[in-house]
Amino acid sequence: MIRIFVVFIALWAGLSPAVFAQALSGVALSGVARVDPARSGIEQTWLGRTSLRLHLSQGVPFRVFTLDDPARLVLDFREVDWSGVRAADLLAEETGIDGIRFGTFQPGWSRLVADLTRPMLPGDIGMALDDATGDAILTLSLEAADPQAFAAASGVPEDTLWPQPQPDMPQAPVADDRFVVVIDPGHGGVDPGAEREGLSEKLLMLEIAFELREALIRAGDMDVVLTRESDVFVSLQSRVAQAHRAGADLFVSLHADALSQGGAEGATIYTLSDEASDTATAHLAARHNRADIIAGADLTGSDDEVTGVLLDLARQETEPRSMALAQALVQGMADAGGPMNNRPLRQAGFSVLKSADIPSVLVEVGFLSSKRDLENIRNPAWRRKIVAGMARSIAAWRLSDQAQRELVRQ
Repeated sequence: MIRIFVVFIALWAGLSPAVFAQALSGVALSGVARVDPARSGIEQTWLGRTSLRLHLSQGVPFRVFTLDDPARLVLDFREVDWSGVRAADLLAEETGIDGIRFGTFQPGWSRLVADLTRPMLPGDIGMALDDATGDAILTLSLEAADPQAFAAASGVPEDTLWPQPQPDMPQAPVADDRFVVVIDPGHGGVDPGAEREGLSEKLLMLEIAFELREALIRAGDMDVVLTRESDVFVSLQSRVAQAHRAGADLFVSLHADALSQGGAEGATIYTLSDEASDTATAHLAARHNRADIIAGADLTGSDDEVTGVLLDLARQETEPRSMALAQALVQGMADAGGPMNNRPLRQAGFSVLKSADIPSVLVEVGFLSSKRDLENIRNPAWRRKIVAGMARSIAAWRLSDQAQRELVRQ
């Protein structure tokens, strides 16, 4: 027997913002629901609508809403296992959806985000439950809407059943006088970063972050905080905020991107600048700065926290310290065997580097678009060497920075 468990009211019925939200109740959940990729997909129906279908191993609470600028469809779930599911397997041509991603949004909660090529609003939504197998089928149709109606209907719902994302909150250091390093593994959760040959940037950077933490702790007299310790989404603003809460003495963001522009390879260290040092770096920074949008975050009305004369004055001291840290990392990583990019020091407006009072760098340990770099990054022996080089660089920079600051005070 199949029951339609949840049926939603159409957007034009008067909900504002136009949000579908419903918790699944009265169903005994066992473990995490798994997605069956073979029976799931997105296609265009004969009525000209776009149809999304997800086969799940059990019913789960879920909600659906849209976001504008850019247009996105968001589905939240009370946790779903996406193992074995590839975005390319779900997508078909001419559906009005040209990109899709999914994963953990915060512990216990999953998210699917679809990029819409044109304004479309959800129409019929339902979850059918099979009493015999326990399987569930979530179906959703999208119908064309004019831009004004789409914008008016879009927004994150204010619903206490669906908490706002709370990233991992590592404990701040116990002793205020210790040296605090904040390591930021790039991407995470619903934002996978670059992907190549079954590997994802988000998981590789988490591995390197754990290894770097261990190396720094072994060096002694350092507290190390990670902005995330699992495969979970953390907003760009939260990453910087965590560094401030921890009382960070420096901030190191780890990435391994993929660039289509000619032959990007080798480790590269980036510092903050309003002007990008080259076109490829400008494109890279723009992609990094869209991480919150990629994960389905609503940035409407968000404040720019990096403006103002006082912050500019603070950076007059911080920027040369960040550059010195970047130079130390280039030297240390090169001494560890690299290989380094042919221009290993670059600058651009990366959002995670915009803390005015914390020396900050972004390290591309390599590029997954380079076969050589990909093989290096997946090699534990290479990672141990490059991480050791980074740890030595940070320790050397710390001593040099302390000496320089004492001279300035005198």
